[in-house]
Amino acid sequence: MIRHAIIATALLVSAPLVANAQQGAGVAAGATSGAVGGAIVGGPVGAVVGGVAGAVVGGIAEDRRTRFHHYVVEERVPSYAYEREVIVGAELPTSGVRYYEVPAEYGVTEYRYTVVNDQTVLVDPRTHRVVQIVE
Repeated sequence: MIRHAIIATALLVSAPLVANAQQGAGVAAGATSGAVGGAIVGGPVGAVVGGVAGAVVGGIAEDRRTRFHHYVVEERVPSYAYEREVIVGAELPTSGVRYYEVPAEYGVTEYRYTVVNDQTVLVDPRTHRVVQIVE
């Protein structure tokens, strides 16, 4: 148990460094899913470790979000009317929503973007789930 606590502490201390090194920030979704997965495997310590590991996976980095949002506005991407609340993890329909590639300068290659209920979102094209709301 002490070994697990030491590992968790080391990860918590190094997490900000790892997060800054990453290009993305799908932090909320990653942290939540990582914590749940970690808790299942390793109990409370696993939840901490999983949450930290999941938080470093991501989308548009914080320092690029405003510029990306302006890019999307300039592109005049039409907004898709979605009946439900737009939250990270929401699954968008497979038809009727148009997804766009994120320009390379934003450092995101695995996700696409769209506008839903006037909010710019990043979406995993395989699952159609919202991974980040870009404000």
